[in-house]
Amino acid sequence: MSLRVVLKPGERIIIGQSLVTNSEVRATFLIDGEAPILREKDILTADTANTPVKRLYLCVQLMYLENDIPKYQDLYMGFVKDLLEAVPSFRSTIETASRLILSGSLYNSLKEIRKLFAREEELLRRSTA
Repeated sequence: MSLRVVLKPGERIIIGQSLVTNSEVRATFLIDGEAPILREKDILTADTANTPVKRLYLCVQLMYLENDIPKYQDLYMGFVKDLLEAVPSFRSTIETASRLILSGSLYNSLKEIRKLFAREEELLRRSTA
């Protein structure tokens, strides 16, 4: 089954190891095959991964894009340990994300971790107020 992607003018998407940037007009295309795909809105960089949850997300994003879980496993476990020590209430979501990684569902793990973004933002906002 093909994945239908609609890109806004100038929007970017990662397909496999390639970054695709759309031209000045809206574009629609179909993707067949097994390649990691991330839309610009779902991509974090080292600069934008500026919180513990975002660093965890970036780690899983690299696992997903490079198709290499073992390379990032120790880093992931360190981020999980630190995060759960700081915010034990994130345990259920982190455990679900970890199970998804173990089953090879890295994209779904990213979606699970993304659920923590707003909760973390609220906690950080409260701690600085």
